[in-house]
Amino acid sequence: MDDQKLAMVVERCQKGDTSAFEWIVEAFGPRIFSFLLRMVRHRELAEDLTQDTFVRALSSINRYDHRDRLSSWLFRIATNLVRDHVRKIQRRGPTISGDSVDAEQGAVLAILPAETGAADERLSGAEDRRLLHAALAELTPEYREVIVLRHYSGLSFKEIAAILDCPLGTALARMHRGLAKLRSLMGVEGSEK
Repeated sequence: MDDQKLAMVVERCQKGDTSAFEWIVEAFGPRIFSFLLRMVRHRELAEDLTQDTFVRALSSINRYDHRDRLSSWLFRIATNLVRDHVRKIQRRGPTISGDSVDAEQGAVLAILPAETGAADERLSGAEDRRLLHAALAELTPEYREVIVLRHYSGLSFKEIAAILDCPLGTALARMHRGLAKLRSLMGVEGSEK
């Protein structure tokens, strides 16, 4: 959908048209869910956070700034919810057995069959995908966010910088460092140690 039509849908949402908001959920829900699933690695939690993302979006749709892309705005909400969740887990401590929680990051790391996406299709098989997902889980949240937003959600670096509320150069540096760390974790030749 082009920007003008999307602006009309948002305007209808702002006037209380629930069918317009349902369209937004249907159009952006799968991408938001995929991002959240890769960030938290737990299907039920990703579903809850996806729902929370759209509840928060609906409650603040009147404050949406049309200069932002709607997808960037939604991803920013989702990213903030993940960060809030991680902070909450870190404050109260893990409530799940040690295998399921990454104590350093507080992120749930249940091993789930990941849905395939463009980045996954480049890998040769299930074992490669498993290794990639395990390596992604080892990254700090700041590196994982950038990699997932870029390679799985297909966002531009400009959009990523806006979502993460950081300068473009910071987003690029995080990607460079994150990919180097990912290569190292996966044992790929030429990786920085």
